[in-house]
Amino acid sequence: MNRLLIAIIVLLCLLQYRLWVGENSLPESFQIQEQIKLQRESNAKLIERNQVLKEEINDLRSGTEALEERARNELGMVKEGETFFRVVGEPQREAHLNR
Repeated sequence: MNRLLIAIIVLLCLLQYRLWVGENSLPESFQIQEQIKLQRESNAKLIERNQVLKEEINDLRSGTEALEERARNELGMVKEGETFFRVVGEPQREAHLNR
């Protein structure tokens, strides 16, 4: 009976060791679950970004409005006969101090 009790205790200790420290342990499992969660969040952001880029590509292919808007904003282009005005004011900090 004594030997059986000792064998059960040794077996229990070995199983506990493997559960907490060994390969595929509980802390390692929690760490992997956290990595999976972070990767899924990253993937969701990238999917959203790709969707925005696909919509922008479709806009640029389908019509001239998006192309014209992009040329105006990024390249500073104007249509023939239009006048471009740039409003230059005081920097915000100086304007705030003068009040």
